[in-house]
Amino acid sequence: MSKYIERAGLQVDTQLADFVESEALPGLKIGISDFWRSLARVIEDFTPTNKALLKKRSEIQSKLDDWNRVNKNNFNKTTYKQFLQDIGYLVEEGAAFSITTDNVDDEIARQAGAQLVVPTSNARFALNATNARWGSLYDALYGTDVISEENGATRSGPYNQARGAKVIDFGRRFLDLNFPLEDGSHRDVNAYQIEGTSLSVTLENGTTVRLVNTEQCVAYDGEKNSPTAVVLRNNGLHVIIEIDPESPIGRTDKAGVKDLTMEAAVTAIQDFEDSVAAVDAQDKVGVYRNWLGLMKGDLEETFIKGGKEMTRALVADRRYTSVNGSELVLHGRSLLFCRNVGHLMSNPAILDADGEEVKEGIMDAMISVLIAKHDLNKRGGHAEQRNSRAGSVYIVKPKMHGPDEVAFANSLFNRVEDELGLQRHTVKIGVMDEERRTTVNLKECIRQVKDRIVFINTGFLDRTGDEIHTSMLLGPMAPKAEIKKQPWIHAYEDWNVDIGLACGLSGKAQIGKGMWAMPDEMANMLEQKIAHPKSGANTAWVPSPNGATLHATHYHRVDVFDVQKTLASRARASLDEILTVPLGERIGELTADDIQAELDNNAQGILGYVVRWIDQGVGCSKVPDINNVGLMEDRATLRISSQHMANWLEHGIVSEEQIRATFERMALVVDEQNATDTEYRRMSGNEETSLAYQAALDLVLQGKNQPSGYTEPLLHGYRLKLKAGLRKVKT
Repeated sequence: MSKYIERAGLQVDTQLADFVESEALPGLKIGISDFWRSLARVIEDFTPTNKALLKKRSEIQSKLDDWNRVNKNNFNKTTYKQFLQDIGYLVEEGAAFSITTDNVDDEIARQAGAQLVVPTSNARFALNATNARWGSLYDALYGTDVISEENGATRSGPYNQARGAKVIDFGRRFLDLNFPLEDGSHRDVNAYQIEGTSLSVTLENGTTVRLVNTEQCVAYDGEKNSPTAVVLRNNGLHVIIEIDPESPIGRTDKAGVKDLTMEAAVTAIQDFEDSVAAVDAQDKVGVYRNWLGLMKGDLEETFIKGGKEMTRALVADRRYTSVNGSELVLHGRSLLFCRNVGHLMSNPAILDADGEEVKEGIMDAMISVLIAKHDLNKRGGHAEQRNSRAGSVYIVKPKMHGPDEVAFANSLFNRVEDELGLQRHTVKIGVMDEERRTTVNLKECIRQVKDRIVFINTGFLDRTGDEIHTSMLLGPMAPKAEIKKQPWIHAYEDWNVDIGLACGLSGKAQIGKGMWAMPDEMANMLEQKIAHPKSGANTAWVPSPNGATLHATHYHRVDVFDVQKTLASRARASLDEILTVPLGERIGELTADDIQAELDNNAQGILGYVVRWIDQGVGCSKVPDINNVGLMEDRATLRISSQHMANWLEHGIVSEEQIRATFERMALVVDEQNATDTEYRRMSGNEETSLAYQAALDLVLQGKNQPSGYTEPLLHGYRLKLKAGLRKVKT
């Protein structure tokens, strides 16, 4: 149980108080009492508005439920749209404007590239993501299914030269496509050298040629006539030809090339929210402590890999000699955002003057920005290792519903800046366009933060979860696979880009796309995810450092900023299509087997994720689906699956008895999939004592009544029960 200590009228868990006072504050020239008084004032002033906004959410949903219930069998799009305007769900759009955000780092404003999202609760993952600014193309190819295993090119066992040859061939084709030579191919190169201020290569036939675009070669390492590295740049991203004829790979290559190092995860989101399970002070301190280590630059993690102890730390910047003779320093780490929690949840880490849990988003805002001051304050030799060279703090804010909630976040960040002695708009905001009321009012949401916005994005999973919950009583939804093909989702994706460009985000902020969820299917990702830069998105989420390295190849093939210039003149996507509810028009054609297969798929996914969340405190993991395909799961996937089942239950497509029976069968499947996990606790046979099983079932049976269909309230409640030891688990 928590132990509290009084600080400025607040009851603060001793673990959090100790972290703030002995770890976060030292070196910032902010007094302990001053900080707690500041936090107490912010909590007192902003909590009432926070609560009022949540009450407004509930009131709007109640009006939607009433209208949907009455109009279920007599739906009219025109009447529906007018109703949304009448209740303030759809607000009037104001005059055109452009954002005025300044002091934005190049990684956000002027570079297009992959973005990792990682649970900050896991120090090793947090370090991996931050260090994923650079990745080995050869490793990413060799270790994934991008390179086929045909003709003996298998991945298993010791180094396979047949597979290595395929990797090298892929690399040369990549160079030919993006850094073409005046004549011949990079396959034919015997030697790379720097001649004057450009790259010169010697081909097998003895001729010497240059790059078609000589400006693509920007730097090198070693001697000009025998460099150990050649730095190329295309579409704002760097590729480094690593040369070492004595290395195991280099000695098999006629030019001595041992690897191609890609500038990969240009930015990364350190997540406090959907991918973590942080329910109390102990958990929050773990998240905050890792964020502090990233901002101070001293985060390390020691672990055992392959029977050997290893220590991982943050990598240094890369230094090369520019072709004009000066030093070129390339940032070694991804530029970091942190994703705070949204407006909904509270946390027992702090109790306010009335003894109530504080709103977690308010606590996150103050403490995450406080920690980021360590980065802003770096001077001298440490200044190069700053996260933000532009002197900004980047916070992604999720799960906001409409302009009023975005305006609240803006006011909160204004106040945080004032309390912590920062200049106005030091804190930049990323607005996640993953709630329906934000989508349809996106322009007005952006207007509320036009002086600090640096990021918008789309995400199918959370957005669909909210879509289902918003229209829960209007009728049964289509099967999940069909929802992806509905007109609203395509209009939503285009709308996000259209509004972002109309509001002047190009060259100042990121327009992002969502996650590729299958980390083991990189060949499919390489084929399909190029659609994101082609759509005008200058960043998109990937599930791993290898994914970032491979996705980086797309940004060499597509100049996103040129695409954005073209798209800026197209007609805006249809709001009417966005407002088209993905109802199951052919629901009556589904067979009993079709319905059961949908239930099985949803229930297995829910159980597979929830059992790790509740029993092990793992907020994001690769969970095998019903076909044993590993999927990166977080609370967004859980939201859509649980809301979909709740919707079908509400409309009698399935019964509660059928749902319970499905969960019992799928618990056995999930148990078998986790049979080798020594920390796993079986659910099958323990349904009445397994808190994980009960939580998973409740997400469906109580899904209709969960605020906006969110899973956090139930998950947090069950996890806190487990941590308090309120059950004995049968194994």
